[in-house]
Amino acid sequence: MIKVIAKNLFKQGSIENALSLYEELVEKSRAEKGCLSYELFQDIENPCILTMLETWESKEYLKAHSESEHFKRIVPQLGKMREQHEINVYAKIL
Repeated sequence: MIKVIAKNLFKQGSIENALSLYEELVEKSRAEKGCLSYELFQDIENPCILTMLETWESKEYLKAHSESEHFKRIVPQLGKMREQHEINVYAKIL
């Protein structure tokens, strides 16, 4: 099992646009084979921080996700609205 934590700090005034893009990304990603969960969270103290928590059956499914049409189209658009981002990918060991 693979867990992805993608934390993003968005520019002021870009959250509404980002959330609109995330709606499609979440919907289509959840329908992908191998996706166990795909959830977006917003920081309670700073609404400009959005964090995606993903769980995939394997690295192969995660790789296929990163090569999907919706990922390749939406993620670069989100990147233009970000100030910072951090992505960590974990393999379950226990």
